[in-house]
Amino acid sequence: MPQKFTHDISSNALQVIVNQICGLGIFYILSTHLDKTDFGEINWTLAVLLTIFGILTCGIDQVAVRRIASGQDEKRVLSIYISHVVFSGLMIYLILLINEYIFPIFFQKHFLLLLLGTGKLMIFFSTPFKQLATGLEKFRPLLFMSVASNIFRSVALLSFALFSGLSINLIIIIFIGGDLVELLLCIIVTQRIIKVPVLLNFDNKEYYGILKESMPQLGVAVFTSIISRFDWIYLGLFSSSVILANYSFAYKIFEMATLPMLVLAPLLIPRFTKIFHPDVREPEIARTNDILVLLRIEMAISSLVALVINIMWVPIIDLITNGKYGMVNRYTVLFLTAAMPFLYLNNFLWTINFARGYLKMIFIVFAVTFAANITADIILIHFYHAEGAAAAYLLTIVIQSVLYLGNTRLKGLSNASLSVLVCPACAILGGVIAVLTFHNCWVQLLVACILYQALLLLSRQLKFTDLRVVKRITGL
Repeated sequence: MPQKFTHDISSNALQVIVNQICGLGIFYILSTHLDKTDFGEINWTLAVLLTIFGILTCGIDQVAVRRIASGQDEKRVLSIYISHVVFSGLMIYLILLINEYIFPIFFQKHFLLLLLGTGKLMIFFSTPFKQLATGLEKFRPLLFMSVASNIFRSVALLSFALFSGLSINLIIIIFIGGDLVELLLCIIVTQRIIKVPVLLNFDNKEYYGILKESMPQLGVAVFTSIISRFDWIYLGLFSSSVILANYSFAYKIFEMATLPMLVLAPLLIPRFTKIFHPDVREPEIARTNDILVLLRIEMAISSLVALVINIMWVPIIDLITNGKYGMVNRYTVLFLTAAMPFLYLNNFLWTINFARGYLKMIFIVFAVTFAANITADIILIHFYHAEGAAAAYLLTIVIQSVLYLGNTRLKGLSNASLSVLVCPACAILGGVIAVLTFHNCWVQLLVACILYQALLLLSRQLKFTDLRVVKRITGL
């Protein structure tokens, strides 16, 4: 088990690292080769499409992973999921086509919707194959499935940027091509490496059964999709493309900074399902303690990443973007990175409750979070624009953490969850002392990290015994 965990986390880490590097390259090329108006429009369009297709999953993606991880027939689950994405995906694209004739002025302004929508439809079609690999814990095949599109796009964009130049039309072609490559590769890997046949044997009874099971997750899918990109969409509609360009740049770097969580999250679902599944007896105290140590380590890592980003943001980002996105986003980044420990905590608690089958509770948490997010965005964006959107995100994530903590029953969680406050406090104190004492950003970073580690040891958020727990969990 530990050796498999090490193998899985290595494959998943490689997948996330490749995607993040390629994504960063794509984002950097677009941000520096396009003006802020075009860059903002591309990001607005992608935000709308990701929201639409996120809702269309109807929560079946996570239910499919849980069913496969618990030993159900993967061929049947895959077939049902494929049928769902093909039908719902084609229906939503048809609706977009019809609306182009009903609202021609809107689609003239946002002409990228239909074009980039073609590519995102291909990505949507590929999701069942990735969820199959996750449920079966086939993380090496998942690696091939998940990196194809980003590798294709980054190589193509870099080649054209260096040798012939980029235009909006060429960027669209590259994006669609990358998404199509990923879909084709997902089908090939599923059939030839995972060795699960790709069949479309639609079964009404089975489909309605999985749809019924995912109903609470449907609400979660709707709320999550809207929350994750509502600020982008609202800024694009009621602010300006330039402000959206600034905010989306900061948000993208923030998303990339959550790399450790992206590595761990897919691994936790099948493992937590085996530990906390309703049919499994209560986990042993030792195992629960190990899980809580993992949570504390996550808090320490996320706070460290936030500390590094805030110290280095202005000098590094202004340097590599010729002053376009650094200083203008310093407060936006501060609010976004302050949410990182709470984001890790929420993912951790969501996984436990999902594994236990507490879907109704998860639905209620996301419903309240959704209402808080929409309200905060509308109010704060109106007055503070990009900084308001970031502050609204922080407020929303904190509210969600409070709700999860109040509804998750796990011995020792109350004390362990204090790390979500103590670790950021240590990072803030270390960072403030370093910035007030030194002027060179590299010296500030070095001193801040040393002080942060010392404060973690003094506050017992970092213990020498944690190394044994990490070895026990990972087998390293």
